[in-house]
Amino acid sequence: MRAATLLALALAAGFSHPAYPALPAHPALQQAKPSVRLFPPQDLGLLEGPDRDQWQKPDQIMDALGIAEGSLVADLGAGGGWFTIRLARRVLPNGVVYAEDIQPQMIEAVTRRVQLEGLTNVKAVLGTANDPRLPTGIDAVLIVDAYHEMEDPVALLKNVARSLKPQGRIGIVDFNPGGGGPGPEPEERVDPQAVINAAAAAGLQLSARAAVPPFQFLLVFGKGR
Repeated sequence: MRAATLLALALAAGFSHPAYPALPAHPALQQAKPSVRLFPPQDLGLLEGPDRDQWQKPDQIMDALGIAEGSLVADLGAGGGWFTIRLARRVLPNGVVYAEDIQPQMIEAVTRRVQLEGLTNVKAVLGTANDPRLPTGIDAVLIVDAYHEMEDPVALLKNVARSLKPQGRIGIVDFNPGGGGPGPEPEERVDPQAVINAAAAAGLQLSARAAVPPFQFLLVFGKGR
């Protein structure tokens, strides 16, 4: 049986988990975004559409962050590991991918996926809402389609920055404001400027921004000076 079929069966089994309690939003963002719930693990199959490679454009995103063979990278809000396995294939066996999530069910799902894919360079990390618990010396941290779920992005980004190498980068990819595409409801989307403001409050500097057409944007940050 193919790995993809085994993964689909595992995801179809579903999980049940009570919602995490909402954390107080950072003052800089209280007017920028509403409180949102975490993505439910039982709906992971919705993230595995056959066209995701076309609209998510993982190679463009990894290129923008300079992710290459031997890189130490982290996938925050890894979910079921769709992007994790692409990172793992990019960095090859002498690189490491830290697949982080704050929901234990997501960690279980990504661990199963990594095993089915036969990857040995992925380490699952159970973080918290404000601290991903990453080691130091990270080259790049990727937050894909998960920023809009963060209750206190400033606190989280401060902790992420502490894990970066001096020239390390943080890439944030999320859905354009408004409707359209496979993303969340319009009221759950975040404006790119709100992301830039939160990153600045966390001591990060915007180094690049790009469109990921047709549905998304990419912001790249480095440590402030």
